[in-house]
Amino acid sequence: MNVRELFPITRNYIYLNHAAVAPYSTRVVDAIRRLVDDITVNGSVNWHSWTETLKRCRKLYAELVGAKDGQIAFVRNTSDGISAIANGFNWKKGDNVVSCDIEFPANIYPWMNLASKGVELRLAKSRDGRIEAEDVFELIDERTRVVSLSWVQYSSGFRADIATIGRFCRAREILFVLDAIQGLGALKLDVEAACIDAFAADAHKFLMGPEGLGILYLSDRAMQKVTPSIVGWMSVKDWWRCFDEDFKYRMELLPNALRFECGTPNTLGAFGAEAAVQLILEVGPQKIEDYLLDLCAYLSTRLQEIGFEIVAAPRNRKEASSIVCCKHKVLSAENLCRQLEREKIITAYRCGSLRISPHFYNDQSDIDRLIAALEKIKRAEI
Repeated sequence: MNVRELFPITRNYIYLNHAAVAPYSTRVVDAIRRLVDDITVNGSVNWHSWTETLKRCRKLYAELVGAKDGQIAFVRNTSDGISAIANGFNWKKGDNVVSCDIEFPANIYPWMNLASKGVELRLAKSRDGRIEAEDVFELIDERTRVVSLSWVQYSSGFRADIATIGRFCRAREILFVLDAIQGLGALKLDVEAACIDAFAADAHKFLMGPEGLGILYLSDRAMQKVTPSIVGWMSVKDWWRCFDEDFKYRMELLPNALRFECGTPNTLGAFGAEAAVQLILEVGPQKIEDYLLDLCAYLSTRLQEIGFEIVAAPRNRKEASSIVCCKHKVLSAENLCRQLEREKIITAYRCGSLRISPHFYNDQSDIDRLIAALEKIKRAEI
């Protein structure tokens, strides 16, 4: 299978910005179009088949991360998923949450918002874009209830040692929560092996699906500690019985993660997401990770050859991800990003760095063209 042919964007751009928003494959477009055409011609006639798509999509995400059926729920986005955990925990005044000082705000504000309940947010200090497990552990005490970290840092590409952190938390009955959005789809994840209690992500980055469809994973252990702070007509058992003539209200929450799906889902998003995750599973999560780590190692080497410094340069493959951030001692990241876009090479700038985030359909020729463009900009600017 030539995966590159599935991405029409390759005809117009070298797209290296999957840490922001990924382009659609033709499979995703076809899936979304099928639903649009169905609704256009049939309205709600095939509604029951749409719910089957939602079920299949949840199961595919569960397969992707090694979860069980019933442990995946759809939410609006990553922030929504993390907020569901933060607001659904049974806090007591004096409890604390541990995170770090370079998290994306989606994994900070939900915990910061708990201050009114007397919950303290403690932030481990980063070291040049890195988060060391030991620095996280130093902030943990007997009142720590949750550790919440990004799997991959959005502004440096550093991949946390989630297995070590997860085991540490599990041994102390601390809930380990992951913001998985910058890793899921590019790196292989096994929630059981890494002792992850919960994670949230959105489909639109490395998962290569539509925006507005968040994935919330809750382990059985997390389900015992977190209850929905927002419920709706689809959060309860036999929710479809509300159409029956003899319907009676019964506040009986669903026994699994679906209790966090409170209302009408993003069906259009699920159609696209199903096609996207099917492709990832077809190619193979481990194969994708191995390929991307090799490609990003090549990228890092080429960048250093032309005078760029790699932010949080990986000391080993376990710290590497599909995000490479770099800096130049003279050229600004924002200016570089804008000039690369004129060359139809799409990157991003974050926190003073040029951020480059390829995916499995990119290849070394894309990297070589990026390097050639950067060298051209350097000659013109310096």
